[in-house]
Amino acid sequence: MATETKRKPNAAFMKPMQPSADLAAVIGATPMPRTEVTKKIWEYIKKNNLQDAANKRNINADAKLRVIFGKDQVTMFEMTKLVSAHLS
Repeated sequence: MATETKRKPNAAFMKPMQPSADLAAVIGATPMPRTEVTKKIWEYIKKNNLQDAANKRNINADAKLRVIFGKDQVTMFEMTKLVSAHLS
């Protein structure tokens, strides 16, 4: 029986989340899954050239991202944790 069941994507991961007002300034106010939120933030980072030139894993925050991150520079791993605090 166990061989018949296919692995389903985690429903909680795909559930649309509502961004905070600060996060909405960067990605828009419509609810979207966490995966889409991360994708939109990366689009914003690349469009505004916010990746650190010396170390591509670091993101230099502009005024909008500084409100979300709470500091001037974060690692890409730290970013997802800080962003999730702005989702409900």
